[in-house]
Amino acid sequence: MESIQALLANPTAWAALVTLVVMEVVLGIDNLIFISILSNKLPPEQRNKARRLGIGLALGMRLLLLTMIAWIVGLTAPVFDLGRTGPAGPNGSPSFETEFSWKDLILIAGGLFLIWKATKEIHHAVDPEPVGGVFETRSPAAISFSSVIVQIILLDVVFSVDSILTAVGMTDNVAVMVIAVLVAVTVMLVAAEPLANFINRNPTVVMLALGFLLMIGAVLIANGFGVEVPKGYIYAAMAFSTLVEALNMLSRRAKQRRA
Repeated sequence: MESIQALLANPTAWAALVTLVVMEVVLGIDNLIFISILSNKLPPEQRNKARRLGIGLALGMRLLLLTMIAWIVGLTAPVFDLGRTGPAGPNGSPSFETEFSWKDLILIAGGLFLIWKATKEIHHAVDPEPVGGVFETRSPAAISFSSVIVQIILLDVVFSVDSILTAVGMTDNVAVMVIAVLVAVTVMLVAAEPLANFINRNPTVVMLALGFLLMIGAVLIANGFGVEVPKGYIYAAMAFSTLVEALNMLSRRAKQRRA
């Protein structure tokens, strides 16, 4: 109780909490886009269940990882080095490196999975006769729900590790981390159904969201190779693309009203 009161009376802790909540919500949106696209492939009666289960798993993984902070921090220790580095950048550090930690390997694997999944979904959207993928069999109705959950779990692991490492890098107060994670996951839970329904009603938004996943996957791979892509550029590009798509939607609705 005393530690909570000390936390509430500490302006530094409040500043860290607000900043961390914003960062966790932003990271959670990436996770939520993926969950929304996958859940919309299920029958309507299963979609909410898949979203809630996926977000619940994301919360569980984040809280579990918070209890293993020492192990998580250890993921940043080098595992092996291929001995190659890029030329020095403006800040004096190499533009890329091949000294890999477990965190780097997880980010690279997650990025490759995101690129593969987004590319496959784009192919299915533009191909009139799409071919089944790795997670699909001849009887999709029997296993599609479990397939979606498996894919959500794989990406939850990647986003959870990234989320907790972000939290560890910003504060050493576990209470602040827990509160930030709970707030971010609550926002995901509230926004899940409206976002998924909006994506489902607007097919062009699906393509935009898949484009976002491609970009996020590329950024994860770049981070795994030690290339730091400024997050401001990424989210500015996403915001600009979203604005253009919103203008296109307004234009289409205006034409429909005039017709």
